[in-house]
Amino acid sequence: MPAIVGGFKVTFRHAWRTLFEGKKVTMEYPEQKWTVPEGYRGAPYLVRDQEGSTKCVSCQLCEFVCPPKAITITPPGPAGQLAERSNAEKMPQEFEINFLRCIYCGLCQEVCPEEAIFLLKDYSITGHSRQELIFDKEKLLSLGGVHAGVQKWKHKAEEAKEQKDFPVKV
Repeated sequence: MPAIVGGFKVTFRHAWRTLFEGKKVTMEYPEQKWTVPEGYRGAPYLVRDQEGSTKCVSCQLCEFVCPPKAITITPPGPAGQLAERSNAEKMPQEFEINFLRCIYCGLCQEVCPEEAIFLLKDYSITGHSRQELIFDKEKLLSLGGVHAGVQKWKHKAEEAKEQKDFPVKV
């Protein structure tokens, strides 16, 4: 009985605040949007570089590291697909992410050596059928757009120049 009375106290306290003090407990979703906190891991998407070509080089690291196996990359065949950019050996023939399987862990973004995958700040990815939630390369690139400020190797070279000696403790 004491637990039931305690539960009623909490319920009536919340009802009192909502009804008489005007404090809203719930958010009216379509009209009010949730502000996404810093570090939120949303759905992954692909980006293009400054010239507008795909940054992905079909290394398949994101596919291998994905825990639910939501990413599927079809590399170019033995003849190879002509790369859209000069500094890439190969480009993916097909790239798919199944958002029905994706657990939004962010491992694909962390492991990508070319910084071709980023995470969305959107949390409302919906579809009317299961097939709509399997995004191909073109759909993922349309979500990402062009990231002009992403130059990972340039930043790594600057970091290496700043570090004069390798810190070895003897």
